[in-house]
Amino acid sequence: MTGTTLRNRALLRISGEEARPFLQGLLTRDVVKLAQGEPRWTGLLTPQGKALFDFILWSDGDDVLIDCEAEQADMLAKRLTLYRLRRKVVIARDESLAVHWSLDAADQPHDPRLPALGHRWIAPAGEGDASAPLRAHRLSLGIFEGVAELGQDQILWLETNAEELNGVDYDKGCYVGQENTARMHYRNKVSRRLVAVPLAAADEKRQRAALEDVGLSIELRRVESIDPATLPGWLAAAIESQAAE
Repeated sequence: MTGTTLRNRALLRISGEEARPFLQGLLTRDVVKLAQGEPRWTGLLTPQGKALFDFILWSDGDDVLIDCEAEQADMLAKRLTLYRLRRKVVIARDESLAVHWSLDAADQPHDPRLPALGHRWIAPAGEGDASAPLRAHRLSLGIFEGVAELGQDQILWLETNAEELNGVDYDKGCYVGQENTARMHYRNKVSRRLVAVPLAAADEKRQRAALEDVGLSIELRRVESIDPATLPGWLAAAIESQAAE
């Protein structure tokens, strides 16, 4: 198998005896229960519950690997360092490994957000670059990631469809942004959703990113203004279920 390396991703290794408790108090997913071969998509939020960074967690023994945007890796490491204080935690880039992706690597874990995204794994870098094929496939499924698409300190975590994409645990205890995120969930108050529409139908007031190369506008729209027929099946079903509650 060739051309599976995601060269637009980087890995941060979080190690030390307090690594997991440290991350547990910051991120939207349960890090203590993170298991080998079972990655988790998660977010680091503002205290108000808005997305700052999103990334995928991997267990590597007692360490945790953060599969993140390569362009944001240093900024993410800096932000995590601000929270570290005197904890016995080491935050460093791991250049010996890389993130890989393929639609048909059945012996590797599914992407934790949606099985239809394909398979993802950690291994030394190989030849080629699978970043563009994965991006096109991901956008075709209406799934967004990264600072360019989600913004920073702009969109509430649940408005990114994080709950539907397995990006939040409601029984793990406190984390940064937990109060507002939990309140929205239990009150069923996710009134806006991040969606993709054709650029020809873009609404500049709601637009968060214009992806001219694929002809899409990523927008934050009120649920009642969204045509379910334009949504990917997984999101249309989620919105229908929310409306019925």
